[in-house]
Order: sequence, then C-alpha cells, then structure tokens
Amino acid sequence: MANSKFFPAESDCFGNVIDSVKGQKVAVLGHQRPDGDCIGSTVALVRLLRSLGIDSIGLNHDATPATLSAFLGDTPMALAKDFTPSGHVAFSVDCADFKRVGSRINKLFPKVGLNVDHHISNKLYGAENLVIATAAATAEILAGFFFDNEYPLDAVTAQALYIGIATDTGQFQFPSTTPNTFEIARRLCEYGANPSAAAHELYEKKSFAKIQLLQNFLDSLTIDFEGLVCIGLIEEGAYKATGATIEDSEGLVDYARAIDGVEIGVMLEERSGALKGSLRAKDPKFRVDQIAKQFGGGGHACAAGLNVQDSSIEEFLPLLRVAIGKRLKEIVQ
Repeated sequence: MANSKFFPAESDCFGNVIDSVKGQKVAVLGHQRPDGDCIGSTVALVRLLRSLGIDSIGLNHDATPATLSAFLGDTPMALAKDFTPSGHVAFSVDCADFKRVGSRINKLFPKVGLNVDHHISNKLYGAENLVIATAAATAEILAGFFFDNEYPLDAVTAQALYIGIATDTGQFQFPSTTPNTFEIARRLCEYGANPSAAAHELYEKKSFAKIQLLQNFLDSLTIDFEGLVCIGLIEEGAYKATGATIEDSEGLVDYARAIDGVEIGVMLEERSGALKGSLRAKDPKFRVDQIAKQFGGGGHACAAGLNVQDSSIEEFLPLLRVAIGKRLKEIVQ
C-alpha cells in the first residue's frame, strides 16, 4: 500500500466534505451504548477536524464506558442531555441507523452531513454516505481516509483508531480482518498507537462484578439446533445481584459463539421491560444481520444486535428461535 491509497474514491470524497465545513462547527455523533469502534472513531474524527482548525466536539447519548475512557485524551466530548447546538453541522460515525443515536440527538440534528460507517445494513441517511461494508471497522475506514489524504495524526488519534479496529475485529480474529486491516494498524503504530497499552486497558482491568456477571451468563448457556446455536441469558435482576453495570455485558456473547461446533452465539439481555439481543456468527454466510433485521435490528454479517420494547425473554425467545431456524434452513438449501 506504500504507493497507493486504501480507499481512493471515498477518500477524495471525504476530503471534499472536510474542506466544505472549514469555518463551521461540527458535532460528531455516535450510537448509544458506544463500543470501542464508536468511541475510537468519534475521538479520531473530532481530533482530525480540530487539527485542521475546525471547531468540533464528540456527542453521544451515553457516557464513555470506563474501559474506554483512558483513550479520550483531551478530546472534547459531551452528553446529549447537556448539549445545545449552536450552528453545528452533524457528522455520524459507526451508526447504521440514525435512530441508534437516541431520540434527543435525532431532534437536535434532523439532518446529517456525513455518515461514515462499515455496517452492511446502513440506511444511507446522510447527505454524503461513505459506507464501506468490506472494512473491518469504521476506525479502519477513517484511518484509511486520514492516510490517503495525508492528514496529521497525533498519538491519541492513532491510539483511538487502533482501539476501534482492535475491538471490532476481536483482536484481529474475526473474518472481516484483511491485509488492509493489518497494514493500517501497522501504520497507526508508527504514529504512536501502542497495542500493549491498549490490550492492558481493555482486557486486564475487569471488575470482580463483571466476572460474576460472566459466571451468571455461562450458567444460563444452552445448546440448540443440533449444536449449531448457543443461547445465553442475562435475566432481569442479574445486574443488581452481581453489582455489575450494563457495560459489563460487553463481549459476553462471544463466549457462546466460541464453543466448538457452535456457529451462532446469542445473548438475550432483559432490562426494565425491554430486551437487547446480540448475535455473533463464525461465518458470514449465516448473515445474523438478516435475523436481527426481522426484529428492527441490524449490523454485520457476523455481528448484529436488536432491541425489543415491552417484552421478556420468555415471550421473545420462541420468536427468535423460529427466525434462527428459518435462516439455518435457507443456508442448508
């Protein structure tokens, strides 16, 4: 890649959009319950804009998870409940459906100038949509844009982009990881990204409460569909019983998928009359985003999520099993 661009056409478009907002203010929006790719992409884009003299701030419905707070640096970030736009243009990152930013941000910003994402289910809601579904992470896309346009990167920006890539690839294990992914990660290290420090912050600081929540989740696992599917539950009251927080459920579904012979791992999380579902597959052919889509969700071929209001595990699980069963039959046929 030394003599060529990572994303030629899209990078040129990105550069034009950046040029068009010079002299304006930008709010970079991410999805609720932000993960590593969302936070990493938000931080990186805010810092890039500010390095170019463009007043910018990151905005989210939810606070940055404790495991990711070390990667913010001095990046300006705000909560939606505390923010009032003042002529800001909205850019979004890592958000397939604009509803996922939350109702307050939807009201604050009815229009989005730029939508950068890698979800195959993206609804293309921006005035400009730079959606590259073959990329492993939104942070990979942004890093490619930065390199292609020869923008400046400081160490905090490089680390944020590395975090986004590392978390959304499962530490470079998922099928979406490509030679481009490794090359971009390598170049980020040249700009100050530190894989060892990233791994320590992300994976070596688990609370005892999270371990207890994990134990609770593992106790609930059941194998279904002749060993192809593993389903785990976080029932109402589990957080209170363990002392864990909502962000402690991040990554638990991977334990269901990791079982030998299992192709689809599922986590259903019961919370105050609503359900959150997470689906993970080992092979893109299972298209778990299509399963999630039947319930208003979406995501990637191998990683998807859904939210269902006014329901319980008891009510919803049979419906989900039917949808999974149909998908498995389609693959066999």
